[in-house]
Formats: sequence, structure tokens, C-alpha cells
Amino acid sequence: MNDSGALDDLDRALIESLGVDARVSNRRIAQALGVTEGTVRGRIKRMQDEGIIAFTAITGLELAQKTRLSFIGVNALPARQREVANAIAQMAEINAVLLCFGEFDILAICLFDELSELVTITSERIVGMEGVLQVEPAIAIDTIKYNTGFARITEIQPSSNRVDQT
Repeated sequence: MNDSGALDDLDRALIESLGVDARVSNRRIAQALGVTEGTVRGRIKRMQDEGIIAFTAITGLELAQKTRLSFIGVNALPARQREVANAIAQMAEINAVLLCFGEFDILAICLFDELSELVTITSERIVGMEGVLQVEPAIAIDTIKYNTGFARITEIQPSSNRVDQT
């Protein structure tokens, strides 16, 4: 990483290598990149400590505790969009919140079991937030493609039980 805090080429190569196989040994990465194992270990530790990368098991939707996936589009007053997004993000049932440019100002993603859970989240909790103009849920009926390496939808656990990659 350079002095400006941006990732350098070696950091990006490490991330790419770990993205293909997070179980690959530091020794193998070091050999492939032409650096020492200590350099690899140090870079990985630094990026973990800085929250740039994390090691976790990614599961498919079929292993999720909740069985249905929903995208919730929200329109809010322009001056309240970030405030509304932050309030939605605090909801335990919500797995992701994005500020958007397009049909919706905010897109939230959640998992649920019963339709009544989604109704409560959208029609009671989100609609009732100050500044919310419109809420429109969309329920996924089938998953054609979902790249778990890109968009994790299960809750990330605290890193207190982290095991260093060696």
C-alpha cells in the first residue's frame, strides 16, 4: 500500500489470489508473486486489520436461515435519503442497504420466511420512517445467478474469532 492509502499492485494481486482460493498457502502466493512469505503474511494481516479483506465461509442461499429473498426499493425526500438509509441499515432484518441513482433512492436487501415478516418490515417499519415517500418490495421467485464472492447476503460475524491465514 502506498503512502496515500491506496492499494498497490501487490495488494491487488494478493486480493485476487485469495479471491480465487482463500485457503491457498502464503508460501504458494509468495512463490506465484515473486515475494517472500513474510511479505505476503504481513500484507494480508495489514489488510485484515484495516478491514479491507476478511476471511469467511460463503454459503449459498439454500443454507440461509431465512428462505426468501426480497429487494426493497425506497424513495425518500432528497434531504433525508442518507438518514433514511442509515435507519434502514440499523434494522436487524436488513442485510444490505445501497444509495442508488435510478428508480429508487435506496435499495435494501433482506431475507425472510413468512410474507407477514416482509409486510411488517415494509408496510409498518419503513413506511413509517420520517422522510419516506414510497416503498416497493420485490420478492425473488428464483435465483438464476448469484455471485457469492461479490455480494454476501448473510450476516458478517465479528472478527474476534478470526484465525490467521498461514
